[in-house]
Amino acid sequence: MPRDLPLGNGSLLVNFDSTFQLRDLYWPHVGKENHTLGHVFHFGVWVDTLPATGGRFRWLSNGGWQRQLDYAHDTLVAEVRLRHPELECELLCHDAVDFHENLYLRRVDVTNLADGEREVRLFWAHDFHISESEVGDTAYYEPERRALFHYKGPRWFMINGCACGEVGFHAEQAGIHQWACGQKEIDGREGTWRDAEDGQLSGNAIAQGSVDSAIALHITLPARGSRVVYYWMAVGDRFEEVTRINRSVLQRGPQAYLDRTAAYWRLWLETHHPDFGDLPHEVCHLYNRSLFIIRTQIDNQGGILAANDFDIAHYGRDTYSYVWPRDAALVAHALNLAGYNDVPRRFYEFCSRVITKEGFFLHKYSPDGHLGSSWHPWYRDGHKELPVQEDETALVIWALWGHFARFGDVEFIKPLYRGLICRAADFLASYRDPGSGLPRPSWDLWEERRGVHAFTLGSVWGGLMAASHFAGVFAEEHRVQRYRQAAAEIVAAADRHLWREELGRFARTIHPKEDGSYEFDSILDASLFGLWYFGMYPADDPRIVASMRAIRESLWVKTEVGGIARYQSDVYHKVSDDFDAVPGNPWFICSLWYAQWQIAVAKTLDELSTSVELLRWAATRALPSGVLAEQVHPYTDAPLSVSPLTWSHATLVAAVQEYLAKRKALGG
Repeated sequence: MPRDLPLGNGSLLVNFDSTFQLRDLYWPHVGKENHTLGHVFHFGVWVDTLPATGGRFRWLSNGGWQRQLDYAHDTLVAEVRLRHPELECELLCHDAVDFHENLYLRRVDVTNLADGEREVRLFWAHDFHISESEVGDTAYYEPERRALFHYKGPRWFMINGCACGEVGFHAEQAGIHQWACGQKEIDGREGTWRDAEDGQLSGNAIAQGSVDSAIALHITLPARGSRVVYYWMAVGDRFEEVTRINRSVLQRGPQAYLDRTAAYWRLWLETHHPDFGDLPHEVCHLYNRSLFIIRTQIDNQGGILAANDFDIAHYGRDTYSYVWPRDAALVAHALNLAGYNDVPRRFYEFCSRVITKEGFFLHKYSPDGHLGSSWHPWYRDGHKELPVQEDETALVIWALWGHFARFGDVEFIKPLYRGLICRAADFLASYRDPGSGLPRPSWDLWEERRGVHAFTLGSVWGGLMAASHFAGVFAEEHRVQRYRQAAAEIVAAADRHLWREELGRFARTIHPKEDGSYEFDSILDASLFGLWYFGMYPADDPRIVASMRAIRESLWVKTEVGGIARYQSDVYHKVSDDFDAVPGNPWFICSLWYAQWQIAVAKTLDELSTSVELLRWAATRALPSGVLAEQVHPYTDAPLSVSPLTWSHATLVAAVQEYLAKRKALGG
């Protein structure tokens, strides 16, 4: 199930699904640890009825709820409207993770739609798997603070709330009204959340092992009247930390934290707000949302996570909660284009910490910098091989040059020059076939096949040229010559081996043979985009034009959904065997790549306007909250695979910035 509403501050990230139930809670890093493992934190409502018949209860998973999930305008505060005709009540929820403290808050404005006074009870249930395991957790109620705690080792969660009266929040009113701690996933027990469904919790004060909990807050509402309820969760590494945060909430009031968080994110957005010119409103709206969503997926220690949607673990018992240097470099590049400096800087510092002494990056990394899981072998056909994707190393250097060219931060670049830039460039220049000059075989950007790939060639050329620019400004002419010579040899080899006259376009992959020649892969792949985007070929080179037009003609999904697939006969999350109509599911990045090419080759404002069609295509296929998945269903538009995918949002941001720059250059 997609994550419709991510909220975070760079160390605490919470995700909500389409029913507005909390599904992921990451801390102390974005992407690590997930203290829910994707399990549902239920939210429900009990109301007494008129005339009184014992009350009615509905969890948010109930199909009777009418939901509108969105963010408040231009800020990273969720705004969700919930209405249930049977309950005759309406909820307006504003949720946020405080921009500074590890604090998650919810304000609920509850409205009684009935003609008589009624009691309403709001229930929250917490299915923790602290540090990604249900073993050895403790949940307990603490009477002094009238709050609930979950803990295990250096992971503490304090849960509190307040049902406000007519005059608003008062600290002395804070405290939960009902609670229950119990066991789950043992002997068929579903969990303590079931205890809430009669509107009354047991009051069990402690449980250990595989445990969960539930709390309730009560309010009495006049006919057609409204009241406010606040709920908050403080997160820390010890009891003293979470109680300190709780004291601050009581002293300042929870609304102050919601207000300051909204103000912070508005300021964060407005400081780099572009003039959108003639772009459609829905594209501008998605651009702003994309910046916010990208930021929720970035750890404060520099890791840019591919995605944080735990449901993908059902596919192969692993997640996308890793730093792929390639994806992350392209996200950092988009943020550079948008004018954001500090967040990409921390990513490049992260890269300088994890690069190998030989000068390459491995498959992927955890947000704390440790090596992530991998399916790329170190041994193949009786020989050791490097399990690398050269584009991952090259694109970090390519993006870093774009960063320096824009911001000119010499003091920042100085410590990175030797250990990151030169080390990576020396590897790229040397890890090539001495006969052809081509990069040695490696894994492709889709991580499915080995060979010498078009995308890899383009990115390695871009990385080497970026390194030569760095060497130039640091007056190391010998490095300039070495890197540029290697780049020139790659272009010459691509001309000889990658361009296929018989296809009328470039091949996506070539494979070396024992006699020194190459055999080619004739499958058409959207990743041919990499041959021009990183500068190896001009976007209007006739061979690039032919290749990009072939992508549009052959990889366009021929249904009402449209969009561009990754490559012919793509089976990843396949939903159709009709490869003529659906060569693969439409991907946001592949569709937007074509828009970026249209922008790059436009010579007039009329030609530039053709790219808007695909920008609008992406905007109209976002979730109402603005979230973009990795793929969409080719017949229903439903999100497929992880959602949100950080790379999807970054490609939209980059495309919009490139559109605006080209429009200005053309006199628009």
